[in-house]
Amino acid sequence: MEENENVVTLIDEDGQEQDFEIIMTMEMGEEEYAILLPLDAEEEDEAYIFRMEPTEDDEVMLVAVEDDEEFDQVAAAYEAMMDEMDEEEH
Repeated sequence: MEENENVVTLIDEDGQEQDFEIIMTMEMGEEEYAILLPLDAEEEDEAYIFRMEPTEDDEVMLVAVEDDEEFDQVAAAYEAMMDEMDEEEH
């Protein structure tokens, strides 16, 4: 399998592994977020938002955004960026 640094494997609550592509990272305030899309996603699938938190060994841990207000703010910023990109393409 070809190694891709934009692909991460996450394990869900049931212990099932799923591969995701990191389609974008973005900063909001002092936090950095990763926008992930399942590799086998259909066009109508929604992206997942994770906060990127540094670990002690200089790695990055993806943490699910569980606060509704924080999630809504990041989702709105992501959607605005995507809308802006769509407008630039036309």
